[in-house]
Amino acid sequence: MPLPCHKEQYEWSTTQLIQLTKAPRRFLFLSDHFLGVSPSCIWKEKNPNQILFLQALAEKMMIDGPEKRQRLDPTSTAGVFFNDRSTADVILRLFIEPSPFDSPTTITAASDSDVQIYLHSHVLHRSKYFSALLSDRWQPPHGQKNGKNPNLKPLKLNLGVPPTTGSLQSHLSVLHLLYCSDISNSIDSASTALDLLPVALELLFEDCVKSCVQFLEAVPWTEDEEKRVLGLIPSLKEEESKELLNRVSPGQTDLCEEMLHGLVLSAIHNYPNMAIVKAFVAKLLRDLSSREAAKRVLENAFETSLKVVKESLEEYSSPDFRGDHNETEAIQRLNLHKAMTNGRHLLWLVERMIELRVADSAVKEWSDQAAFTADFQRAFRDDAWRNIVPGLPVVVLRCTTKLANAVAAGNILATRQVRKKLVKNWLPVLIVCKENVSPSNRSPYLELEETFLRIISTLPMSDAQELLQQCLSFSTRNVEDCPHLFTAFNTWFRRAARPPWTDNLT
Repeated sequence: MPLPCHKEQYEWSTTQLIQLTKAPRRFLFLSDHFLGVSPSCIWKEKNPNQILFLQALAEKMMIDGPEKRQRLDPTSTAGVFFNDRSTADVILRLFIEPSPFDSPTTITAASDSDVQIYLHSHVLHRSKYFSALLSDRWQPPHGQKNGKNPNLKPLKLNLGVPPTTGSLQSHLSVLHLLYCSDISNSIDSASTALDLLPVALELLFEDCVKSCVQFLEAVPWTEDEEKRVLGLIPSLKEEESKELLNRVSPGQTDLCEEMLHGLVLSAIHNYPNMAIVKAFVAKLLRDLSSREAAKRVLENAFETSLKVVKESLEEYSSPDFRGDHNETEAIQRLNLHKAMTNGRHLLWLVERMIELRVADSAVKEWSDQAAFTADFQRAFRDDAWRNIVPGLPVVVLRCTTKLANAVAAGNILATRQVRKKLVKNWLPVLIVCKENVSPSNRSPYLELEETFLRIISTLPMSDAQELLQQCLSFSTRNVEDCPHLFTAFNTWFRRAARPPWTDNLT
């Protein structure tokens, strides 16, 4: 819109005016300022220096008549303003395009919101849409010289606007930006850029599209804004959408797993306050949409930690005594501490896998550890570990208890062979560990005893017979303190006393 008439007085000497026209930045600034004031207003000021300046400015810019206006750069906005009725040669009507599902009342209301704007054809040239639409008008008619046509009436155009909230205002804003030399200064938020970009794409206003895309590349988005960006990317050229795509689309299919793997490793290895970080990563895993990706990452980390624990216990239970005694003892301590640290990692991983119901492979792997459990039994029969890592048996058996409880509850549907091996291989470890603790600290072991007995009840009678005989150590001095063991044996004997099923059929 034209600037209001100002009452300030500007004193210019002839020499200053001549120098002013040679200083482009100041010259353009003042020319924009004065050209926003109507000529009549300037004459009323009766300031000869201002009049002299306007005359010099008109001579320099060639904007004081239709003939000189033709010498301007076709896309220059100097001397013209958005919606300036006095100089416009194009009248654009913006109207809401009715939807086929709109009622007559809605259509009538939409027609009342039509907007008429006064524009300039040489400015509209910045839009390739208008450039193509008005190309015939910009060609001088036959018989005219230098394109002069003083009787040419403003051209009237219609432009339909989608019936969406804010669409009309967005079109007005983009049309206004045709008159701006620095579009980026008009974009102050991702929401603004997303409002302008569809219209700029529609009108093929390349400068505006570029400014919107550059702004979106540099600022963060909300989740809703990201959805809008994804909807606009297909409309952009490849080079325009490249940086936006790099932000929202992985360059490789396993990028999610790679990120998860790094987070899990960081949570269990790299932070002094592991509990807080582990809780955060656990929530990320719960909220992750790809359960298969979480499963693969957790299985990978589980196998890695299990391998470290197995190797540490193996080296501890079969030490190399060829070196110095003190050196051997230090290595033994290191092996136990390594087993303890990675045992805690294993427990956290097992809990996450059970929580996400992706522990099937972990149960199978844990049940197939005959050599590992043998090393545990040898290590725990030695009293040296008590003063180094007294909590190691509890950590390892808690892993077993978690997995066994999930199997007994049906959260993990393990095969008969897996259920049998889980009890067969880990029952001796339970017995050895229980023998090395005081009666007051046996509650964790009692929980695993009950769980093993429940799993045994799911096995064929021949397998149950073999395993139940190894469970006699579950009995206590007071037989009333081991009801779980009585229940297991009574169940087996009740089944054994039942006549064979084939005889019943006969």
